[in-house]
Amino acid sequence: MAETAADAADTGQTSRTDARKAARAERRAAKLAREIGAFAKQHGGAEGQLAYIGQAGARIVLVGEDGAWGDLVAPTYTVAEKAATRSGITMHDEFDGEFALKVRTGPYEWSRMAGMQIGGASNDR
Repeated sequence: MAETAADAADTGQTSRTDARKAARAERRAAKLAREIGAFAKQHGGAEGQLAYIGQAGARIVLVGEDGAWGDLVAPTYTVAEKAATRSGITMHDEFDGEFALKVRTGPYEWSRMAGMQIGGASNDR
């Protein structure tokens, strides 16, 4: 079956759209890699773990050598993987064991995570 002009136009449009999406993903991965690198530099190095969070994309959890932690969100798991690879930090498959023990939390995190169980604000107001 011969390709019509409309089919050719659709294919060309799809190719341009795909190319734009790919370029946008590459720019986002590069930006995230820079942000990961800045975190690592500020905290004496860093390690990370990726977590798929559904349609929202993927979460890049970072733990600095000083115990500080933070996270970034990538639009897709693939973008998160590229950013992590480009940043050069050590990545973990899971957030457990020795990696989880490196996290240092303060009073704010404890009150937010545990809430009323440890004397935080109650929900019965």
